[in-house]
Amino acid sequence: MNSILLKITVLLGALVVCAGGLPPAGDTFRCENGRIVLKSEAPLEVIQARSSQLRGILDPERQTFAWTVEVSTFDGFNSPLQREHFNENYMETTRFPKATFSGKIIEEIDFTKNGIQSVRAKGKLNIHGVEQERIVKGQLEIKGNKIRIQAKFTVSLADHDIAIPKVVYQKIAEEITVTVEAELVNK
Repeated sequence: MNSILLKITVLLGALVVCAGGLPPAGDTFRCENGRIVLKSEAPLEVIQARSSQLRGILDPERQTFAWTVEVSTFDGFNSPLQREHFNENYMETTRFPKATFSGKIIEEIDFTKNGIQSVRAKGKLNIHGVEQERIVKGQLEIKGNKIRIQAKFTVSLADHDIAIPKVVYQKIAEEITVTVEAELVNK
């Protein structure tokens, strides 16, 4: 009896796969060189830094994602000293080398249809070793085997235990604007 049940289960599974009812194994989208820009607009100074080393993965079947960036890859500050202070004093990159965001897309997305859609991503944002649950709004453009993602949101330094010394309080904003642009490819 068990062998008959097993054969029927295997046959039904083969029919579903042959009919195209399941996505191919490894049907994920990956990004190795996404762009992330940080902008601090304080009363006395505007500071902008960027990294083109944002890495991510998106699983369309589960509508889950994970993003990571090495904090030390940010450059473009107003001076080399600013970059040094960013890495050593504020972000403490030797202790907290990565910033991550992982979770799930809230809206149901049909990844087989080309087009642009507004989405909300709910997940855990981990910066400076402090994890916060966040909902980030953005746009997702599906075009064949590629997905472009764009998002812009703010991050409060206090929410991630990043202290601003009083000496530079007028030069560093309490909230940083984060802009993300990435293209993921089906691999």
